[in-house]
Amino acid sequence: MTHLHHFIVDLAIILITAGIATLLFKWLKQPVVLGYILAGFIAGPYVTWLPTVTDMGNVEVWAETGVIFLLFALGLEFSFKRLIAVGGTATVATLINLGSMIIIGYIVGKCLGWSGMDSIFLGGMLSMSSTTIIIKAFNDMGLQKQRFSGIVFGMLIVEDLAAILMMVLLSTIAVSSEIEGATVLGNIFRLGFFVLTWFIVGIYIIPSLFKALKKYLNDETLLIVAIGLCLGMVLFATHVGFSAALGAFIMGSILAETVIVKRIEHLVEPIKNLFGAVFFVSVGMMLNPGVFVEHAVLIGILVLVVLIGRIFFATIGVLASGEGLKVALQAGFSLAQIGEFSFIIATLGTSLGVISNTLYPLIVAVSVITTFTTPYCMKIATPLYHSLEKRIPAGLDKLITGYAISSFKTVNKQNDWNKLLRSILKLTAAYFTLSLAVVYLCEQYATPFITGHIPGIWGKLIAATIAMTLMAPFLRAVMMKKNRSAEFKNLWNDNRFNRGALISLVAFRIGLCMVLVLMVLIPLFPRLTVLMAIIGLIVITMIIFSQGFKAQSRKMEARFLENLNYKQRMEEKRAAIPTHITHQLKSKEIHIEEIEISPVSPKIGKTLRELNFRANTRINIVAILRGNKKINIPDANERLYPYDKIVLAGADDDIRKLIQSIEERNKSNPDDDHNAPQHHVSLSQYVIERESPMIGQTIAQLSVQEKTECIVICVDRNDESINNSLAGLTLEEGDTLLLAGERDRLDTFGENMNMADQCRLVKL
Repeated sequence: MTHLHHFIVDLAIILITAGIATLLFKWLKQPVVLGYILAGFIAGPYVTWLPTVTDMGNVEVWAETGVIFLLFALGLEFSFKRLIAVGGTATVATLINLGSMIIIGYIVGKCLGWSGMDSIFLGGMLSMSSTTIIIKAFNDMGLQKQRFSGIVFGMLIVEDLAAILMMVLLSTIAVSSEIEGATVLGNIFRLGFFVLTWFIVGIYIIPSLFKALKKYLNDETLLIVAIGLCLGMVLFATHVGFSAALGAFIMGSILAETVIVKRIEHLVEPIKNLFGAVFFVSVGMMLNPGVFVEHAVLIGILVLVVLIGRIFFATIGVLASGEGLKVALQAGFSLAQIGEFSFIIATLGTSLGVISNTLYPLIVAVSVITTFTTPYCMKIATPLYHSLEKRIPAGLDKLITGYAISSFKTVNKQNDWNKLLRSILKLTAAYFTLSLAVVYLCEQYATPFITGHIPGIWGKLIAATIAMTLMAPFLRAVMMKKNRSAEFKNLWNDNRFNRGALISLVAFRIGLCMVLVLMVLIPLFPRLTVLMAIIGLIVITMIIFSQGFKAQSRKMEARFLENLNYKQRMEEKRAAIPTHITHQLKSKEIHIEEIEISPVSPKIGKTLRELNFRANTRINIVAILRGNKKINIPDANERLYPYDKIVLAGADDDIRKLIQSIEERNKSNPDDDHNAPQHHVSLSQYVIERESPMIGQTIAQLSVQEKTECIVICVDRNDESINNSLAGLTLEEGDTLLLAGERDRLDTFGENMNMADQCRLVKL
């Protein structure tokens, strides 16, 4: 018998145990993540009466791969544009909730006598909600379409980005064993530099690459390309000193801006599920029953900290962002748990060897308990609001409606200075970062290669020329962009004070470019600093007056913006209602939702007059999308068909009730034998007898299908089967017709053809 490698044996144990646990927890209607953790406990070292994993090193490899694909899938759903779209509400609320829980976690850890590193990691773990658990609870309870759920999803997006930053900072703190302000700020700057560079270059190259290779990107090829890009970014991120998870997340967020992101998500999902399952199983393997018994009181304390702290600070955060009390309470109670990112942070601390062995299983225990309590917390929010509403004094009515909602929802005209400075800041940050990237790449790779093959001054001159030529389009954009814009001209013509400020602004941008040029020249010619400064000024002047570099920078910017906005333009083109109108309606508490009519919905085939949605649910049907056809403001006689997409406008609660009505299913079980189709297609042979009226006529002339609802498959004639060009075949005596149709139609074939005595049935 061939001996299997431990790697395969361990993987078999993990997946078999995980499969059984998944089925069990599906049957119990509980989150599958908990099933994976239970499977890990069973397959781990603490359950000895069942087959267990023998080599934890293999599991760690699979678990790390699971983290990579979990973060890659998270990036595919992320999109930096979505981060901007969630606006101030989610950002303010998350920063308050996240920061408060980090501080509370650190204080709790120190009060328990833990080390500073354990306390810092505890704060990070307690600050992370579980996206998986929240989405599962929203779907189960039908809450995903309500207003507060949109805020919660926005907060989760901000949390995801904060978690990536937190992992980088925790790694830095763990390595240095202390918090140094300069080190932390340096790492934040370094992280921002690499993330912005990767994002700009990725958006510039990858969507264009996909467009050029579109005809070759079938599902198989697209999957391989997407996974290759993900792992390539993982390799690059680790090479420059960041985590593999960060590289996977960044590549996912870049691909999220492409028009084929949905295809990529669909293809990657099975891989994410497989490796994600292994990761969560590895989490369960860390569960030590002895820790549960020994630290039961401590687990209870941490559970209370999570439930009370997260609910309180999330609610305060949403209130501070300008939302009303009801929405704030619903959002706060939805975030009362910790989950997968807490496990990832715990795994980071364990792999770095900076946290105690008991912290990991404690966090897992807290996560399991708070996962079970999440649905009950969500149910408490609305009754609690109604109870508080009756007790709030009349002078605090803004607490109910949202004291700052008007200031967040109004659109004020920005002055010219705000517009100009904002646009210049974005452009300068982007082009300055790209110039720094060129300096870095040349310093690390190009210059050593050139000077190694061409020694002496000529090699240095060639290296400097190449670096500055590559930087030139970016430098010109930093110095000259927006200098002829309408805002710049208005401010210049307004008064002399503005002219001085504008000149200073241009001079500052030129100074930045001068610094970049000197960063290239001085390392190559360290003894000629003054001469290099003069040469730098000459280079800057040439770049300013060069029309070629101007055209090149405009062309590059146009391509970047085309790639960045292409997906959004396509989505807006397909949308029933423009985005700006949707935002205006939201400010009036009117929600827009697009839902698809299921093929088993009882509403199919009925007219809008019969359904009478407006009277029954106070919902308006704004449009119906049917394939490539868009029916705006449909009339009462319009019917609903399977897979129609209807665009609804109304209040959150009314839309939720209507969706439940539309998505009703037939009470019968489709898998029940009694509901199986009762009619099947059968075959029969019919022999044409002598003197049959069918002789001498073609099958087309006889109109067999129209009269009998059967079709002629072939005709047997003199030991020959004829199945080509049957419609024009002239029938002869003795021909045998092979017919297909339902049994009752075949039995009455002769009668329907009005020649029951002239053909003989031969049943098959």
